[in-house]
Amino acid sequence: MLPQLLYQWRQVFLVSIYCLSQFDIHLHAHILLLNALPPPTWNTTFDATEQNILCQQPVEVAAPPFGYQVKEQCLIANVFVPENITKDLPVVVYVHGGGYQIGSGNRLTPRKLVGTGEVISVTFNYRLGPQGFLCLGTDTAPGNAGMKDMIKLLKWVQKDIHNFGGNPNEVTIAGYSAGSAAVDVLLLSKMTNGLFNKVILESGSNLNAFSVQIDPLENAKWFAKDLGFNNTNDISALENFYLNIKYDILASHTAILLTRPDGVMVFAPCVEKDLGQEMFLDKSPAEILESGNFKKLPLLYGISDFDGLLHMNNFEKWKRKMNENFLYFVPQDIGHNKRDREKLAKKLKSLYFGRESVSDNNVLNFIDFFSDVMIKYGTMRSARLQLRAGNDKVYLYDFTFVDERQPFIPHTKIRGAMHCAQTAAVLDLHIDEDKLSEEYKRMKTIMRELWANFIAYGNPVPDGYDFPSWPPMTSKLSYMVLNTTSEYKHAFVYEKMRFWDDIVKKFYKYPSAPNPNVDNSYIFP
Repeated sequence: MLPQLLYQWRQVFLVSIYCLSQFDIHLHAHILLLNALPPPTWNTTFDATEQNILCQQPVEVAAPPFGYQVKEQCLIANVFVPENITKDLPVVVYVHGGGYQIGSGNRLTPRKLVGTGEVISVTFNYRLGPQGFLCLGTDTAPGNAGMKDMIKLLKWVQKDIHNFGGNPNEVTIAGYSAGSAAVDVLLLSKMTNGLFNKVILESGSNLNAFSVQIDPLENAKWFAKDLGFNNTNDISALENFYLNIKYDILASHTAILLTRPDGVMVFAPCVEKDLGQEMFLDKSPAEILESGNFKKLPLLYGISDFDGLLHMNNFEKWKRKMNENFLYFVPQDIGHNKRDREKLAKKLKSLYFGRESVSDNNVLNFIDFFSDVMIKYGTMRSARLQLRAGNDKVYLYDFTFVDERQPFIPHTKIRGAMHCAQTAAVLDLHIDEDKLSEEYKRMKTIMRELWANFIAYGNPVPDGYDFPSWPPMTSKLSYMVLNTTSEYKHAFVYEKMRFWDDIVKKFYKYPSAPNPNVDNSYIFP
């Protein structure tokens, strides 16, 4: 059965075109500051055809779909339902990735997943870059507009998904890459209580260095300086700069944020300053996890075996920079001062490359380094804190399948499961799947069944399902190796985990709310 794209939901902003034309108020500026309003109502048939609408982003790096339209009023959602629904189905809401800077809800679609006839799916857009994640700690720009877009969408699902055959009491949130980190952060927010009851994470957690801004003001200052504004210590002036700069200029300059060697996205979720209003995050994810005061929900939680391949395109440029000054590659969330970070740079380079220079001969070490600092360690740390807080329904996995048609990693004779390879297996590729290898088609069938099981039951392998037994994670980080011949292993072998545990214990910097009275000086690459 083929799913049908039945409906597109829209939200509007607290700004009208009338303001733009009459008073020359910069619509682009106000869009990044205000919360979205509920969707409009109508009494006639609504045209729900796909229009490839994107939120503002640097389209030269986003590789948008054919016929895309960048629009200021970009908050749309898409509901996918199977044909001939006879009962209310569980719902999965997918949050797209793209480093919080690029992407759209239908960059990857869940048509084949929905085609199993077991689930309904919702995809959607949210504001990106500075429009979605500028965090100054002021009444005008408190932060997290993009995350609050997600909450608006989830509230709409609770209110209206029954009209499409969905069960609002069985809602799973899922995401890939930055979308995965986003749903892991949504889990910790008090604003999302009652909006979902299961979570799927695909290569991204709330404790990755890019997931939440360590120092939002410093990030905002750095980006403003990159755009030519230097009076950044005056918060009022900084706010006015962001209010008045042209909408498209803000977005077009964010391409550089996707290739920062320290993995920071600059504009991402943030801990909010208490302004007397409801806050999306009032503490950092690490503090919330350590406190144990959060929702304990079933989690399908994992990584792809070679997530570090996401930076392979930068290898030729970065290998020389790594040899010249490894300090630029130290994640922003470790090191309390420059001296700490210089020590950490030496430790990290020695751990991953020994006494060798970074070169074509050790490209796998390069991939291993970025797998750990961007995805792997943060995921394992967060999973352990979930378990320590009493969550006994964490299903950990490592996706290792690699199609035989995939090219070798440069300078090697090895293939690896690239960043978010599990997402590519679950969602639709932009190619004819009939042309895939038989092994890959089989893998995609397996993954869609496991994901559909979890969405329906909170367990990827319910009783009676023909698949190796997959119990929840234990204290030894037991997990499932996902491949065409999957295997449950009773302990995750991660040689560098103890090293990273020691680093975090001594040098971890908890993300904090914007505070102009604290100097967290940081050397940006």
